[in-house]
Amino acid sequence: MRTRIITLAAIAASFLLAVAAGEARAKEPLKIGYSDWPGYTAWEIGKAKGIFKKNGVDIDLVWFPVYTDSLTAVNTGQLDGNLQTWSDLMAPLAEGIDLKVVQVIDNSFGNDAIVAKPGINSVKELKGKTVGTELATVDHFMLLKALAMNGMSEKDIKYTNLTVGDAAAAFIAGKIDAAAIWQPWISQIQREGKGKVIFSSADIPGLVPDIVVFHDKVLKERSDDVQATVKSYFEIVDFIKNHEDEAVAIMAKVVEQPPADYKAFMPGTKFFDLAANLNAFEKRDDDSSLYGSGKTIADFLKSSDQIKKMPDYAAALEPKYVKALAK
Repeated sequence: MRTRIITLAAIAASFLLAVAAGEARAKEPLKIGYSDWPGYTAWEIGKAKGIFKKNGVDIDLVWFPVYTDSLTAVNTGQLDGNLQTWSDLMAPLAEGIDLKVVQVIDNSFGNDAIVAKPGINSVKELKGKTVGTELATVDHFMLLKALAMNGMSEKDIKYTNLTVGDAAAAFIAGKIDAAAIWQPWISQIQREGKGKVIFSSADIPGLVPDIVVFHDKVLKERSDDVQATVKSYFEIVDFIKNHEDEAVAIMAKVVEQPPADYKAFMPGTKFFDLAANLNAFEKRDDDSSLYGSGKTIADFLKSSDQIKKMPDYAAALEPKYVKALAK
């Protein structure tokens, strides 16, 4: 009998330890990747103003100086989630990686652009010119769209695969004729008189949305934390609207930029509040819907051989967290 009592006690102790261990794991911070983009650095406001803490979610924002490294990290399971573009989700979806879109952060409206050296005034004038950007990124997608809209393809230019930062540096140094890049390099190039914008994300409205993605297993195991994360971002957007200067100062600090310079990027980023998210998650064919833009993007990437098969983009959309806040 004594042996049995000890055994039962041991079992009970083991059970309690297991429960405690499970709770500890559940309380681990959500690891979310982010990089240099106004819609992503805005998440620092959630930390600085205690928004995440107030909503009961612990988030570890993992910084990636090179944006594509964050894509690799989330695709290989090193992160719970990531802040990235809709177009950059198509390749992993086509490969069967189970990532879900839970929220739209913003829409680029000019903060991604093709800049060209003086003397090149249009996309058509890029024919035979050396153009740099990072392979299989949103700005590569933008470059391909710009060429297609002008009756051209990548074969009409001398494409150079460089990270977005390196493409900007190469352009400033005069080593390439044009570059498809994003902020802050666009503004720097314009300020220094090195070149001008000949095409931007404003020319393809709705096709460069930034999104929050999580692995499906995170949604299943930590749904409450995902809900709190979605709620927190909408509060961040409200803070930006009501306290823009303070918000910009927090965002600029992340990338060591003067707040005045960083503020110039804000008009090119359309931050999405709850209403804008509800609209984006509606099933429509136009590009203001994630369903419509998903088809446009996937069709284009497939036709240009950037992806080998069509992804099930519709299955990757999970609107329930946004809709829960509308009730």
